[in-house]
Amino acid sequence: MSEDNVVIRLENVSKTFTIRDKVSGNLLEKSWAFASGGNKRRIEAVKNINLEVKKGEFLGIVGANGCGKSTLIHLMTGVYKPDKGGIASIDGTYIRLSLGLGFNGQLTARENIYLNGSVMGVKISELNKNFRKIIEFAELQKFVNTKLKYFSRGMRARLAFAVAVHAEADIILMDEFFGGVGDERFKARSDEIFQKAFVNGRTIVHVSHNMRTIKQYADRVVLLHEGECRGIGSPDEILDLYRETIKVRRLSMREE
Repeated sequence: MSEDNVVIRLENVSKTFTIRDKVSGNLLEKSWAFASGGNKRRIEAVKNINLEVKKGEFLGIVGANGCGKSTLIHLMTGVYKPDKGGIASIDGTYIRLSLGLGFNGQLTARENIYLNGSVMGVKISELNKNFRKIIEFAELQKFVNTKLKYFSRGMRARLAFAVAVHAEADIILMDEFFGGVGDERFKARSDEIFQKAFVNGRTIVHVSHNMRTIKQYADRVVLLHEGECRGIGSPDEILDLYRETIKVRRLSMREE
């Protein structure tokens, strides 16, 4: 793969979290466990991931809940630092799309456009220029000055997607986003925009349980299982492997 073509690189990247388990017993026993660190354990969220994302590529990431998909996105964006290895964004600005990210229920739609946009990395000048288009695309003209706490999940998703569509970013990182985008009519419209204007020329990394979206748009797909990369390949190949992984997991749960 050409060095000039790579916009995101992960080299032998791992991420471990330390969590505390709930301790039973009296106050003295709980205090001792806390002081001695006896209730701590380490969780390997991501293990030795090697990945290169090419410019203009649509990369899908699939896997069961808790397999490390969102952690991987956080590592790509620098929210989390790896325990070892290195991450390099070679070229381009990015925004991250995730339902609820950058929203405040006590603020109006107008205020949240600027808040959400700033979290995504969109310049204020871009938001000013595209404000009317964002509101019209989200079909929220009557709710510009309504607080977000009164919005449905679909309305919030439409607002976030509208901001992203009008952002001038080279790389889009999407974390389980499309499952919450409005009603069927808006989904169809979003799909059209997503296919033509949103994706064209941009690099997309999309975490999703929605196999239809992944199969329709992805150039390559990554399968994560318990923090490890179980496969990278074409949508058909990896989605078949994912389905098989789900079957095996369900069978093992029944046996337990």
